[in-house]
Amino acid sequence: MSFSPPSPSIARALAARDYSEPTPVQAQVLAPEAAGRDLIVSAQTGSGKTVAYGLAMAETLLGEAEFLGQPGLPQALIIAPTRELALQVQRELTWLYGEARARIIACVGGMDPRRERRALEDGIHIVVGTPGRLRDHLERGALNLSGLNVAVLDEADEMLDLGFREDLEFILSAAPAEKRTLLFSATLPKPIISLAKRYQNNALRIEVASTEGGHADIEYRAVRIVPKETEHAVVNLLRYFESPTAIVFCNTRESVRHLLSTLQERGFSAVGLSGEMGQNERNQALQALRDGRARVCVATDVAARGIDLPNLGLVIHAELPHDSEVLQHRSGRTGRAGRKGSSVLLVPPSRRRKAEQLLSFAGVEVAWSGPPTADEIRRLDQERMLADPLVAEEPGPEETELAQTLLTQRSPEQLAAALVRLYRDRLPAPEEVFDPGEGRNARARERGGDERPAPRSRDSRGGADGSSSGSGGMVWFRMPVGRRKNADPKWLLPLICRRGDVTKQDVGSIRIFDTETVFEVAENLAEGFLARATASQGGDILIEPMGGGVPARPTRARRPAYDPVRTDRPPADRAPSDRSDDGDFGPPKRPKVKGAFGKDPSAKPPAKGTGKPKPRKDNSAGKPKRKNWD
Repeated sequence: MSFSPPSPSIARALAARDYSEPTPVQAQVLAPEAAGRDLIVSAQTGSGKTVAYGLAMAETLLGEAEFLGQPGLPQALIIAPTRELALQVQRELTWLYGEARARIIACVGGMDPRRERRALEDGIHIVVGTPGRLRDHLERGALNLSGLNVAVLDEADEMLDLGFREDLEFILSAAPAEKRTLLFSATLPKPIISLAKRYQNNALRIEVASTEGGHADIEYRAVRIVPKETEHAVVNLLRYFESPTAIVFCNTRESVRHLLSTLQERGFSAVGLSGEMGQNERNQALQALRDGRARVCVATDVAARGIDLPNLGLVIHAELPHDSEVLQHRSGRTGRAGRKGSSVLLVPPSRRRKAEQLLSFAGVEVAWSGPPTADEIRRLDQERMLADPLVAEEPGPEETELAQTLLTQRSPEQLAAALVRLYRDRLPAPEEVFDPGEGRNARARERGGDERPAPRSRDSRGGADGSSSGSGGMVWFRMPVGRRKNADPKWLLPLICRRGDVTKQDVGSIRIFDTETVFEVAENLAEGFLARATASQGGDILIEPMGGGVPARPTRARRPAYDPVRTDRPPADRAPSDRSDDGDFGPPKRPKVKGAFGKDPSAKPPAKGTGKPKPRKDNSAGKPKRKNWD
């Protein structure tokens, strides 16, 4: 199917950009049943929806006319959630309506509002802006929507998520009721439907995502990582894919700053995008990515919304997104307009279940693996070097002459080694990373068994025989701290896991002796465990491998066994009446002396006045009288 725009000027603009066939969403908005109607369109990011609603607006703004009229009050309004997306839409519409002599401005936060007001006063055809800035111009009287013919809500779901519902309702209420309203969104939750019913009239609903199987051009991968090796895994992934442009997503501004500084220290040409940056800084960062001065962008979700970068082939989720919709929006930065792309999630063992839920809700298939190793990256570097045009191209006359001069002074092996060094020096060095493995639950799922871990015995973290309940062998390590230094598994186990970057399921038996403690670690993790534990000693408790076989169990001092022959027994001729009250033999008891009120007949009768005293009177009000004996 070929484009069939009504206006010749739009057709020329499309031909100049080599647009020969429309995408599915563009074809559906140009269909005869959609002509002149309000539209509510569900389309994935990267499906070409900016050009789609640009073509839909052309039916209303231009019809079959060649040019737009004199600029005056805005005829079309596009509302976008972020500054970057609004500026991108402005660029797209500028070339699409360039032949129609359209005047288009962007009204976004971070820019000079006075210059925007002057442009609105001079006359305009199309306004693109963010909700907050557009409302500000409306309240100040700088923006007049009385002549509006088309209103477009781009990424409507994101605007509602960011809390712009009140601003959207204010802007749409200020526009004429007979305008045409186009609503584009990646998802259609209930708030979007209610907003459409309120401000649209007999809207045609178009769903492209369900028929296209969104993000079919994106390859999803989930990479198992150790929690403290996130930065190393990002470095190796960037080196492994060697994409011309890549985006690394973080959840917070602080994470962006930390990861950006790490990548720059490793030698990557990287820029950052976060909400705290000014508009001028963000524009410079994006321009550096577009002209090739930077290859990597570290960004938060909000800052990267709507970014469309050329040759963006890789998206890395350094931190897992909060929900599946954010995952789709992040991944949608790549695989756009028919280009292939990769989306990689970094998943520590504690976040595996969360990652599986995100991928399941997003409806995408993913391949699990460990992070790329340094050896794999070096092999790829060798292949890339042999295929590099610098090596493969035929040399020129001057280059041949210089090469012959070098060969007279150096051997071919020396020159080749120098070339290898030059090639490697311009690349960031790969990092040594560790694959934490599938984990016991994942292996059980693959076998079709129960996901619950096997029960553990009372012997610390191991089995009854001192071996771990997990599969595979175990390796013994030792620490010079024992019972004399109050060693206890309650603080030893977290110390072991923290120092060696392992989980408590990977630690077997812990045996505490008087002066040292020995413990087990899974055999497949032992080498990486020792490397990390040794690198992080820093004056702390030393961890070292234990030679020899399985250590003996620690022996505890036992209480003396009960001896029925007691040395403190009385002579055998002692009468049983000499037993003490507890049944044991002891010294003869002293005779009990009856008191003054006893029944001993030998005792003298008490003197007058010393007998049984009378009970005291309780004079407390409201309380019953009771007997109280002294």
